[in-house]
Amino acid sequence: MLIVQETELCQSMTNLKIYINNPRESWITDRFRKEWYNYNKNTTRFIESSSLVWLIAPWVWQKISKKSLKTKKVICTIHHIDYSKFDKLERSKFNERDKYIDAYHVPSLHTLNQLENVTDKKIYEIPFWVNPNNFFHIQDQQTLRNKFKISNNDYVVGSFQRDTEGYDLKSPKLSKGPDILIRNLIELKKINKNLLVLLAGYRRQYVINKLESNDIRYNYFEKPNLKTINELYNCLDLYIVSSRVEGGPAAIIECATNKTPIISSDVGTANQILHHKSIYTESTFLNAKPDTEFAYKKSLQFHLQTGMIKFNNMFLEAHEN
Repeated sequence: MLIVQETELCQSMTNLKIYINNPRESWITDRFRKEWYNYNKNTTRFIESSSLVWLIAPWVWQKISKKSLKTKKVICTIHHIDYSKFDKLERSKFNERDKYIDAYHVPSLHTLNQLENVTDKKIYEIPFWVNPNNFFHIQDQQTLRNKFKISNNDYVVGSFQRDTEGYDLKSPKLSKGPDILIRNLIELKKINKNLLVLLAGYRRQYVINKLESNDIRYNYFEKPNLKTINELYNCLDLYIVSSRVEGGPAAIIECATNKTPIISSDVGTANQILHHKSIYTESTFLNAKPDTEFAYKKSLQFHLQTGMIKFNNMFLEAHEN
């Protein structure tokens, strides 16, 4: 386990104070925001005293006064664009916000290619960092499986991201590919009779209903803390990303860092971190092969200290231009 001390990574950045908008969702963007404030000195919790605003959660950008945005440098993160939902209304909302943006940040090359089609502003492509204090390899898998009452005979597959739309808690969030995940699991059950699925996070109703209707065993951990999530990762024989559209997802870099076997559809940062043999289409799913050492070595450049330096360089350049 690599220990990263909670000391400021950025000791002095002249005339630069960063304010990050607050999504208040108790989810991944909240964690990034909290970690940035913990590890960087060039921050402020008051927008009035900031010189640069980071809209890490652009969907709540209107909670900031337009007057404040007009007087600051503004960087906006676009995690991904789901073109199935990017209709005239969504494009209009994008254009309205775009008036206040000086530059964009995207976490993957996939999102960069999407965003280039809808704006001519400067775009920085930097995957989000991962904190190795939270995500690390645990060698004693036996003890962990005993803790969670998982049999050694079980073939354990993980999925830790939401899959159900929030407005009715029944409809699948198709961008996350929960229907694809279920088809994948049905195929795995044909060759692994002791298949056990570990689910974590919230809004998992769609997948839970489908698992039950297909008689696939599962254990569900709703909103576990980071310690538990890391332990669950380390129980797995395989983690599956089945998304159609993603910015990350965070699971790719987290699995890479804690050496969890992972395969993924070609979304987000998959082709930047995973071996090409670990990336699948629906027709090649059963042929995909995890390569934990390859992914771990790729992840090192995005560990917290190195990863945050990339963001600080982005903020400096954006502030000066």
